[in-house]
Amino acid sequence: MDNLFFIEIGMGCDLHGQNVTKAAVRAVQNAIHHNSMPGLRSVLPGGTLDNMKVHVKLAVPCDKELLDVEQVKAVLPYGQVTVEIMDGGMMTTSGVVLPDKDDKNDLIYIVNASVEVGY
Repeated sequence: MDNLFFIEIGMGCDLHGQNVTKAAVRAVQNAIHHNSMPGLRSVLPGGTLDNMKVHVKLAVPCDKELLDVEQVKAVLPYGQVTVEIMDGGMMTTSGVVLPDKDDKNDLIYIVNASVEVGY
C-alpha cells in the first residue's frame, strides 16, 4: 500500500466455544463499525472503492491454522483485502465451562485487529 489513509484498531473476543475466527471477526467489526470515510472515494484511483486496499493485521492467541481468513475478509465489504496473522492476543479464564455453549475448556479467546485503509 503506497498511500495509507486510516488505521482502525479493534478488539474482539469469544467468551465461550474457543472460536478464534469468531473473536477475529468481532475484532475487525469493532475496528470498522465506528467510522465513516465519505471522502475516500474522491482520492482513490478511478474514484472507485474497488481500488481501495485494506490490510488487516490480527494478533491471535492460539494456533493460526484455526482461523478462517475468508470469514474475516467477508466482514469488509469493499476493496482488495489482505490479512496478516501474528502471535498475540490473549487467552484468559471465563471461570466456567458451559457445554451448551460448545466450551472445550474455560478459556476466553481475545484477538486484536489493526485495519489499514488506503491504496
